[in-house]
Amino acid sequence: MENTFDIHNSEIFDSPLSSCPLCSSLHINKLYIITSYSPSFKVDQCSDCNFIFMNPRFNEKTICNMYSNDYYSGAAEYSYYDERKAEKFSNYVWDSRLRALRKYVKSGNFLDIGCAFGGLLKRASKYFTPYGVDLSEYSGKHAKELFGDNIHIGSLNSHPFDYDFFSVVTMIELIEHVADPVSLIKESYKLLKENGLLLLQTANMNAMQAKLLKDKYAMYMPGHLSYFTTRNLTDLLRQAGFRKIKVYYPVEFGLLPKLLKSRYRFKSAFDYIRWLRISYYHCISKIRFGNFAATSSMVVYAFK
Repeated sequence: MENTFDIHNSEIFDSPLSSCPLCSSLHINKLYIITSYSPSFKVDQCSDCNFIFMNPRFNEKTICNMYSNDYYSGAAEYSYYDERKAEKFSNYVWDSRLRALRKYVKSGNFLDIGCAFGGLLKRASKYFTPYGVDLSEYSGKHAKELFGDNIHIGSLNSHPFDYDFFSVVTMIELIEHVADPVSLIKESYKLLKENGLLLLQTANMNAMQAKLLKDKYAMYMPGHLSYFTTRNLTDLLRQAGFRKIKVYYPVEFGLLPKLLKSRYRFKSAFDYIRWLRISYYHCISKIRFGNFAATSSMVVYAFK
Protein backbone atom coordinates (compact mmCIF):
# COMPACT_ATOMS: atom_id res chain seq x y z
CA MET A 1 0.00 0.00 0.00
CA GLU A 2 1.30 3.44 -0.90
CA ASN A 3 2.36 5.42 2.13
CA THR A 4 0.92 8.91 1.70
CA PHE A 5 -0.20 11.81 3.85
CA ASP A 6 -3.07 13.88 2.47
CA ILE A 7 -4.92 16.04 5.00
CA HIS A 8 -7.58 16.79 2.37
CA ASN A 9 -8.63 13.15 2.07
CA SER A 10 -12.05 13.41 3.74
CA GLU A 11 -12.57 9.66 3.37
CA ILE A 12 -9.87 9.14 6.00
CA PHE A 13 -9.32 12.39 7.93
CA ASP A 14 -11.43 14.98 9.72
CA SER A 15 -10.65 18.66 9.19
CA PRO A 16 -7.42 19.85 10.88
CA LEU A 17 -7.71 21.33 14.38
CA SER A 18 -6.65 24.94 14.86
CA SER A 19 -6.44 24.80 18.66
CA CYS A 20 -5.28 22.41 21.36
CA PRO A 21 -8.03 19.91 22.31
CA LEU A 22 -6.73 19.84 25.89
CA CYS A 23 -6.27 23.52 26.85
CA SER A 24 -7.76 25.32 23.79
CA SER A 25 -4.54 27.22 23.11
CA LEU A 26 -3.98 28.45 19.55
CA HIS A 27 -0.23 27.90 19.96
CA ILE A 28 0.13 24.52 18.28
CA ASN A 29 3.10 23.44 16.22
CA LYS A 30 3.91 20.60 13.87
CA LEU A 31 5.85 17.88 15.69
CA TYR A 32 6.22 14.78 13.48
CA ILE A 33 4.89 13.07 10.41
CA ILE A 34 4.62 9.37 11.27
CA THR A 35 5.56 7.30 8.23
CA SER A 36 5.67 3.88 9.91
CA TYR A 37 2.08 3.16 8.84
CA SER A 38 0.07 3.62 5.69
CA PRO A 39 -1.39 6.15 5.32
CA SER A 40 1.05 8.37 7.17
CA PHE A 41 -0.32 10.79 9.73
CA LYS A 42 0.78 13.96 11.48
CA VAL A 43 1.07 14.82 15.17
CA ASP A 44 1.18 18.36 16.55
CA GLN A 45 2.13 19.68 19.97
CA CYS A 46 0.70 22.50 22.04
CA SER A 47 3.44 24.89 23.12
CA ASP A 48 1.45 25.93 26.20
CA CYS A 49 0.53 22.57 27.82
CA ASN A 50 2.78 20.20 25.80
CA PHE A 51 -0.16 18.01 24.80
CA ILE A 52 0.56 15.99 21.63
CA PHE A 53 -2.28 15.00 19.34
CA MET A 54 -2.91 13.60 15.86
CA ASN A 55 -3.80 16.49 13.56
CA PRO A 56 -5.78 16.05 11.40
CA ARG A 57 -7.32 13.02 13.03
CA PHE A 58 -8.69 9.96 11.33
CA ASN A 59 -12.46 10.33 11.05
CA GLU A 60 -14.96 8.28 13.05
CA LYS A 61 -15.56 5.77 10.25
CA THR A 62 -11.83 5.13 9.83
CA ILE A 63 -11.37 4.68 13.58
CA CYS A 64 -14.31 2.28 13.93
CA ASN A 65 -12.99 0.18 11.05
CA MET A 66 -9.66 -0.20 12.85
CA TYR A 67 -11.14 -2.35 15.62
CA SER A 68 -12.43 -5.26 13.56
CA ASN A 69 -11.45 -8.91 14.05
CA ASP A 70 -8.30 -8.19 11.99
CA TYR A 71 -7.13 -5.83 14.76
CA TYR A 72 -7.26 -8.65 17.31
CA SER A 73 -6.02 -11.43 15.03
CA GLY A 74 -2.89 -9.60 13.87
CA ALA A 75 -4.07 -9.55 10.26
CA ALA A 76 -4.14 -5.74 10.09
CA GLU A 77 -1.09 -3.46 9.83
CA TYR A 78 -2.28 -1.77 13.02
CA SER A 79 -3.19 -4.60 15.38
CA TYR A 80 -3.31 -5.84 18.95
CA TYR A 81 -3.48 -9.34 20.39
CA ASP A 82 -6.50 -11.46 21.25
CA GLU A 83 -6.36 -11.47 25.06
CA ARG A 84 -8.42 -14.68 25.18
CA LYS A 85 -5.42 -16.61 23.86
CA ALA A 86 -3.22 -15.20 26.63
CA GLU A 87 -5.81 -15.16 29.42
CA LYS A 88 -3.99 -17.67 31.63
CA PHE A 89 -0.91 -15.44 31.62
CA SER A 90 -2.71 -12.07 31.63
CA ASN A 91 -4.41 -13.13 34.87
CA TYR A 92 -1.12 -12.57 36.71
CA VAL A 93 -1.20 -8.88 35.83
CA TRP A 94 -4.95 -8.46 36.26
CA ASP A 95 -4.89 -10.09 39.71
CA SER A 96 -1.93 -7.95 40.79
CA ARG A 97 -3.69 -4.83 39.56
CA LEU A 98 -6.82 -5.74 41.50
CA ARG A 99 -4.83 -6.38 44.68
CA ALA A 100 -3.29 -2.93 44.37
CA LEU A 101 -6.53 -1.03 43.79
CA ARG A 102 -8.40 -3.00 46.48
CA LYS A 103 -6.12 -1.39 49.05
CA TYR A 104 -8.31 1.66 48.40
CA VAL A 105 -11.66 0.27 47.19
CA LYS A 106 -12.76 -3.19 48.31
CA SER A 107 -16.02 -3.70 46.43
CA GLY A 108 -18.82 -2.03 44.48
CA ASN A 109 -19.59 -1.44 40.82
CA PHE A 110 -16.55 -1.68 38.53
CA LEU A 111 -16.44 -0.11 35.05
CA ASP A 112 -13.68 -0.96 32.58
CA ILE A 113 -13.64 1.50 29.68
CA GLY A 114 -12.05 -0.25 26.73
CA CYS A 115 -12.88 -3.65 28.20
CA ALA A 116 -12.17 -5.60 24.97
CA PHE A 117 -13.13 -9.26 25.58
CA GLY A 118 -13.75 -8.69 29.30
CA GLY A 119 -10.66 -10.40 30.73
CA LEU A 120 -10.04 -7.86 33.48
CA LEU A 121 -13.75 -7.83 34.32
CA LYS A 122 -13.77 -11.60 34.77
CA ARG A 123 -11.06 -11.31 37.43
CA ALA A 124 -12.69 -8.23 39.00
CA SER A 125 -16.05 -10.02 39.28
CA LYS A 126 -14.72 -11.92 42.32
CA TYR A 127 -14.94 -8.64 44.27
CA PHE A 128 -16.98 -6.19 42.19
CA THR A 129 -20.07 -6.06 39.98
CA PRO A 130 -18.54 -5.81 36.48
CA TYR A 131 -19.52 -3.34 33.77
CA GLY A 132 -17.72 -2.47 30.54
CA VAL A 133 -17.57 -0.19 27.53
CA ASP A 134 -15.88 -1.06 24.26
CA LEU A 135 -16.00 0.47 20.78
CA SER A 136 -15.42 -2.82 18.97
CA GLU A 137 -18.41 -4.92 17.95
CA TYR A 138 -16.06 -7.88 17.61
CA SER A 139 -14.61 -7.90 21.13
CA GLY A 140 -17.62 -6.25 22.77
CA LYS A 141 -19.90 -9.05 21.60
CA HIS A 142 -17.78 -11.57 23.50
CA ALA A 143 -17.81 -9.42 26.65
CA LYS A 144 -21.58 -9.07 26.29
CA GLU A 145 -21.92 -12.85 26.23
CA LEU A 146 -20.19 -12.89 29.62
CA PHE A 147 -21.89 -9.93 31.31
CA GLY A 148 -25.04 -9.20 29.30
CA ASP A 149 -26.45 -5.67 29.41
CA ASN A 150 -23.66 -4.59 31.76
CA ILE A 151 -21.56 -4.19 28.59
CA HIS A 152 -22.10 -1.17 26.36
CA ILE A 153 -20.78 -1.50 22.80
CA GLY A 154 -19.93 2.00 21.61
CA SER A 155 -18.20 5.06 23.01
CA LEU A 156 -18.60 6.49 26.51
CA ASN A 157 -20.56 9.36 24.92
CA SER A 158 -23.58 7.06 24.52
CA HIS A 159 -23.34 4.99 27.71
CA PRO A 160 -26.53 3.98 29.57
CA PHE A 161 -25.08 4.10 33.10
CA ASP A 162 -26.20 6.23 36.05
CA TYR A 163 -24.00 8.91 37.57
CA ASP A 164 -22.50 8.37 41.04
CA PHE A 165 -22.76 4.63 40.38
CA PHE A 166 -19.24 3.21 40.17
CA SER A 167 -16.69 2.62 42.90
CA VAL A 168 -13.92 2.00 40.33
CA VAL A 169 -13.43 3.11 36.73
CA THR A 170 -10.44 1.78 34.80
CA MET A 171 -8.88 2.92 31.51
CA ILE A 172 -5.97 0.64 30.70
CA GLU A 173 -4.13 2.01 27.66
CA LEU A 174 -7.38 3.63 26.57
CA ILE A 175 -7.16 7.41 26.88
CA GLU A 176 -4.64 7.67 24.05
CA HIS A 177 -7.32 6.26 21.70
CA VAL A 178 -9.76 9.10 22.52
CA ALA A 179 -10.22 12.27 20.48
CA ASP A 180 -11.77 14.28 23.33
CA PRO A 181 -9.98 13.34 26.56
CA VAL A 182 -11.45 16.32 28.43
CA SER A 183 -15.00 15.02 28.00
CA LEU A 184 -13.86 11.49 28.82
CA ILE A 185 -12.36 12.52 32.16
CA LYS A 186 -15.32 14.75 33.07
CA GLU A 187 -17.76 11.93 32.31
CA SER A 188 -15.70 9.44 34.31
CA TYR A 189 -15.79 11.82 37.27
CA LYS A 190 -19.60 12.00 37.08
CA LEU A 191 -19.87 8.21 36.90
CA LEU A 192 -17.82 7.68 40.05
CA LYS A 193 -19.22 7.68 43.57
CA GLU A 194 -17.71 9.91 46.22
CA ASN A 195 -14.28 8.45 47.16
CA GLY A 196 -14.34 6.38 43.96
CA LEU A 197 -11.13 5.55 42.13
CA LEU A 198 -10.20 6.20 38.51
CA LEU A 199 -7.25 4.12 37.28
CA LEU A 200 -5.47 5.29 34.12
CA GLN A 201 -2.55 3.71 32.29
CA THR A 202 -0.89 5.52 29.40
CA ALA A 203 2.50 6.80 28.25
CA ASN A 204 4.34 9.83 29.64
CA MET A 205 5.54 11.64 26.52
CA ASN A 206 7.85 13.85 28.59
CA ALA A 207 9.98 10.85 29.52
CA MET A 208 13.45 10.30 28.10
CA GLN A 209 12.31 7.19 26.23
CA ALA A 210 9.81 9.14 24.11
CA LYS A 211 12.14 12.10 23.62
CA LEU A 212 15.06 9.96 22.41
CA LEU A 213 13.02 7.83 20.03
CA LYS A 214 11.11 10.84 18.65
CA ASP A 215 8.90 9.86 15.68
CA LYS A 216 10.12 6.25 15.95
CA TYR A 217 8.56 5.81 19.37
CA ALA A 218 6.14 2.86 19.24
CA MET A 219 3.30 4.84 20.83
CA TYR A 220 2.86 6.75 17.58
CA MET A 221 0.35 4.50 15.88
CA PRO A 222 -2.91 5.06 13.94
CA GLY A 223 -5.30 4.34 16.82
CA HIS A 224 -3.59 6.80 19.15
CA LEU A 225 -5.06 10.28 18.92
CA SER A 226 -3.90 11.80 22.24
CA TYR A 227 -0.50 11.78 23.98
CA PHE A 228 0.05 13.05 27.51
CA THR A 229 2.74 14.07 29.92
CA THR A 230 2.42 13.38 33.64
CA ARG A 231 1.85 17.08 34.25
CA ASN A 232 -0.89 17.80 31.71
CA LEU A 233 -2.71 14.56 32.58
CA THR A 234 -2.72 15.31 36.30
CA ASP A 235 -3.74 18.91 35.57
CA LEU A 236 -6.68 17.59 33.54
CA LEU A 237 -7.74 15.32 36.40
CA ARG A 238 -7.56 18.15 38.95
CA GLN A 239 -9.58 20.45 36.70
CA ALA A 240 -12.26 17.75 36.46
CA GLY A 241 -12.52 17.73 40.26
CA PHE A 242 -10.42 14.79 41.40
CA ARG A 243 -9.16 15.59 44.90
CA LYS A 244 -6.14 13.27 45.19
CA ILE A 245 -3.82 11.93 42.49
CA LYS A 246 -1.10 9.30 42.81
CA VAL A 247 1.30 8.39 39.97
CA TYR A 248 3.17 5.09 39.71
CA TYR A 249 6.26 4.43 37.57
CA PRO A 250 6.15 2.14 35.62
CA VAL A 251 3.02 0.46 37.06
CA GLU A 252 1.34 0.05 40.44
CA PHE A 253 2.44 -3.57 40.88
CA GLY A 254 5.77 -5.36 40.85
CA LEU A 255 7.97 -7.00 38.25
CA LEU A 256 7.00 -10.65 38.73
CA PRO A 257 3.48 -10.44 37.22
CA LYS A 258 4.93 -8.84 34.08
CA LEU A 259 7.50 -11.63 33.75
CA LEU A 260 4.86 -14.31 34.20
CA LYS A 261 2.55 -12.68 31.66
CA SER A 262 5.32 -12.54 29.04
CA ARG A 263 5.44 -16.34 28.97
CA TYR A 264 2.38 -16.50 26.72
CA ARG A 265 4.66 -15.73 23.76
CA PHE A 266 7.37 -18.21 24.72
CA LYS A 267 8.11 -21.12 22.39
CA SER A 268 11.24 -22.52 24.02
CA ALA A 269 13.45 -22.19 27.09
CA PHE A 270 15.61 -19.67 25.21
CA ASP A 271 12.74 -17.21 25.31
CA TYR A 272 13.38 -16.65 29.01
CA ILE A 273 16.24 -14.40 27.89
CA ARG A 274 13.51 -11.82 27.31
CA TRP A 275 13.14 -11.56 31.05
CA LEU A 276 16.44 -9.67 31.13
CA ARG A 277 15.04 -6.94 28.89
CA ILE A 278 11.73 -6.75 30.79
CA SER A 279 13.55 -6.58 34.13
CA TYR A 280 15.94 -3.91 32.89
CA TYR A 281 13.06 -1.76 31.63
CA HIS A 282 11.15 -2.17 34.88
CA CYS A 283 14.16 -1.18 36.96
CA ILE A 284 15.19 1.90 34.98
CA SER A 285 11.55 3.02 35.04
CA LYS A 286 12.13 3.75 38.72
CA ILE A 287 14.60 6.50 37.75
CA ARG A 288 12.65 9.73 38.07
CA PHE A 289 12.81 13.10 39.78
CA GLY A 290 10.61 16.13 39.36
CA ASN A 291 9.17 16.07 35.84
CA PHE A 292 11.93 13.77 34.59
CA ALA A 293 11.32 10.05 34.02
CA ALA A 294 13.60 7.57 32.27
CA THR A 295 10.82 5.56 30.60
CA SER A 296 7.34 6.44 29.48
CA SER A 297 5.29 3.90 31.44
CA MET A 298 2.96 5.35 34.07
CA VAL A 299 -0.21 4.50 35.94
CA VAL A 300 -2.33 7.18 37.58
CA TYR A 301 -4.80 6.75 40.45
CA ALA A 302 -7.29 9.62 40.80
CA PHE A 303 -9.74 9.78 43.72
CA LYS A 304 -13.06 11.62 43.62
